[in-house]
Amino acid sequence: MKYQQAVLRVFQARPKAGKAQQLKDKFAQTSVSVVVGEPGNLGYLFGTDISSDQDELVFISLWESLNAVKQRFGDNWQASFLPEGYDDLIERCTVRHIEFDGELPLLQE
Repeated sequence: MKYQQAVLRVFQARPKAGKAQQLKDKFAQTSVSVVVGEPGNLGYLFGTDISSDQDELVFISLWESLNAVKQRFGDNWQASFLPEGYDDLIERCTVRHIEFDGELPLLQE
C-alpha cells in the first residue's frame, strides 16, 4: 500500500519517578495543541514503550515535509520542544526526525 512520503518527528521521554501518568496527560493536552492545525501536520500519536521496565513515553507527529517541521519549530527544529510544565515531569528526552518513504508493505489493499 502506498501513502505519501512524510517526516516523522519522534519525541521520546523518560518521566521523573512517579510522573508517568501526569506526562501522559500532558501529551494528550499540550503536545497535541503544539501540532494540530499547524501547516503541514498530517497527524500524531503517542504511546508507552513496552520493551523495557522503564516508563518511556513517545509522541510522534507526522509532517508532510522537513520544511513543514522547520516552519513549526524554527531554527531549533532538531531540539526537543518542551511547552511550559514539562521540565517538572521529564528526567530526560530526545527528538529524532525520520523520513517515511510512503511504503507500508505489510498492509494489504
